[in-house]
Amino acid sequence: MADLQVTLVKSLIGSTKSQIATAHALGLRKIGDSSFHPENPATLGKVKKIAHLVETNKDGKGGTN
Repeated sequence: MADLQVTLVKSLIGSTKSQIATAHALGLRKIGDSSFHPENPATLGKVKKIAHLVETNKDGKGGTN
């Protein structure tokens, strides 16, 4: 499976505790932070939960967190 690049584009201020925890689980703490994750059901579920706060990009290259 390809890697998925996830970038935080909106602030976590005002988000619920579970949304903040999900963002932190993806390695996103500040606006502009990006991380690469495998495109699997677990990652896609996390992204869906905070879709209004992040942008995603399918990236064929491997990457590090």
